[in-house]
Amino acid sequence: MQPIKSKKSFLMLLMFAAIIISSCSLQKSRQIPAHEQYVVMLSMDGFRWDYASRVETPWLDYIAANGVMTEYVIPAFPSKTFPNHYSMATGLYPDNHGIVDNNFTCPVHGRYRLGDREAVENGAFYSGEPIWVTAEKQNVTTASFFWVGSEAPVQGIQPTYWKRFDGRIPFTNRMDTVIAWLSLEEELRPRLVTFYFQEPDSQGHRTGPDSPEIDALVMELDSLVGVFISDLKQLPHYKKINFIVTSDHGMTEVTMDRYVDIASYTPRDWYVRTHGGNPVLHVTPREELRDTIMQILQQVENVTVWRKEEVPARLNYGTNPRIEEIIIMADSTWSVGWGPPSERFNTGGAHGWDNAKKDMHTIFYAMGPAFKKGYKHTPIEVVDLYPLITRIMGLEPVEVDGKLERVEGMLQ
Repeated sequence: MQPIKSKKSFLMLLMFAAIIISSCSLQKSRQIPAHEQYVVMLSMDGFRWDYASRVETPWLDYIAANGVMTEYVIPAFPSKTFPNHYSMATGLYPDNHGIVDNNFTCPVHGRYRLGDREAVENGAFYSGEPIWVTAEKQNVTTASFFWVGSEAPVQGIQPTYWKRFDGRIPFTNRMDTVIAWLSLEEELRPRLVTFYFQEPDSQGHRTGPDSPEIDALVMELDSLVGVFISDLKQLPHYKKINFIVTSDHGMTEVTMDRYVDIASYTPRDWYVRTHGGNPVLHVTPREELRDTIMQILQQVENVTVWRKEEVPARLNYGTNPRIEEIIIMADSTWSVGWGPPSERFNTGGAHGWDNAKKDMHTIFYAMGPAFKKGYKHTPIEVVDLYPLITRIMGLEPVEVDGKLERVEGMLQ
């Protein structure tokens, strides 16, 4: 009898294996091809990595339960809005894409300021290849409702649909426009959409990251994410859409009693050029004062001073000609500027510090056909978003600083 029992067991094992193989084959057959998948990415400026853990955020929790979240995201240095949004788009560090701060001077093209429409819309300032340029080159339609670089023709190319920045446009209107784009006929519809909210960054600057106003705003933003997801679900191609919620940097408290006035050590007229803002200043001294200035600044407490060629390699910063000769960075929890601190230092917040500072870290949530479900991923960098999106959409990427191996574990 034993051989018969063994034979039955063997047959049962074969049947079980056949079921598993069949199930896997069926699951594979249901996977949506990369060239049919969409990516919709929302950036909520200045959303610190821990905000969502302080209050009820049922919709971010929903994304995490039905997709992935990371422990946190490490911004590029300096942890400012313009450098990091363009790093998110290009997969390059600021040293390599040229937007080295919110404000800087280019030896060739002149002054770049975030509020200067002529500069912001001048494609000559932007190096690298933003994700929408990569996509458009490969005949994929794209759209952007506010994103650094999207308002300028980079390599002569912009998103098919784009908007000139106007912070007065309500967030609900921005979401409605994105849904309208995604509702277009298939031949006109963008498969890649990026859009932007300037909060909670603005509120963080006004009242600081630990304020009750921030907590209330985070809950409000979460509810807007919920409205957007509900609208996405009404689209007939919803199951093909990957939705990413992320940000550019975090925020930390600043106070008037932890402030360094550089002008009290070296007058501003000792410099040929100065730019940047708290907590990172960029300066080029008058040639005859260069050594004197370095000797003085290196003695100033609560700041770190580097010649550009001496910036630590881990910051990936200091080789671009748009970076001034000397970089002055306030130590953690300290601020730096020219002249006495303004009143906002009483209760406000700021960002821009060393990207190793935990308060500078930010968020990543994503769900859709490309992503695992209920998966918490290890930390990633903002530059990893470019290779992630190209992989999801089946696009041929250009060479970037971001690493696919840091993000591919979150994919199905």
